[in-house]
Amino acid sequence: MFFALENSHDGTSAVTYEEFQARSHFSEEEVLAIAHGRLIDDAPPGCKARLPLPPMLMVDRIEHVSRKGNRGRMIAERDVRLDDWFFQCHFLGDPVQPGCLGVDGVWQLLGLYCSWNGALGSGRALGCAEVEFSGEIRPHDRVVRYEIDIVRYQELPQSGSAITIGDAQVLVDGEVIYEIKRAKVGVFRDIDYVDYPWPSEHSRGGRMGG
Repeated sequence: MFFALENSHDGTSAVTYEEFQARSHFSEEEVLAIAHGRLIDDAPPGCKARLPLPPMLMVDRIEHVSRKGNRGRMIAERDVRLDDWFFQCHFLGDPVQPGCLGVDGVWQLLGLYCSWNGALGSGRALGCAEVEFSGEIRPHDRVVRYEIDIVRYQELPQSGSAITIGDAQVLVDGEVIYEIKRAKVGVFRDIDYVDYPWPSEHSRGGRMGG
């Protein structure tokens, strides 16, 4: 997948920031381009629209994203792979995808929703009110599907931050297996650590300021 992105061109190309915000779906190649920071060719200063790179990227394609006022909707999918890294270690003799990775997939999408709405800065998961697991993802399953209702998107003008809160269902091959209530992600300015691995202003963590 990395080789194809670097060395071939089959019609997928960078988009303008205006086109990015107007899009209602993103292909697998475009999702990977977002993770690499290559989808938007005229991103404004402070735009950090990112997804994690593989293997932490828990989304292959975004089938739908929309907004209506401070609410919205996202639908995305990830193909289950027999050799996914987590099946190799979780657990020996009993391979199952960690449930926390499904929750992280929801957080990844909510962070992108913030950027798609125009929030500038880097995304951070802020928690969720409730998580219920009623099923599991195994190596021979086919497709994980995320269905997220955005219940609130709010910009915080004084700090330049933005918050997105959503309720989500995670399905595998059409069956609901996780339900997540009030998942929350924020986008914050000037917190990115671009100097990694060298020590610098943001090279240490800890509690974030208000």
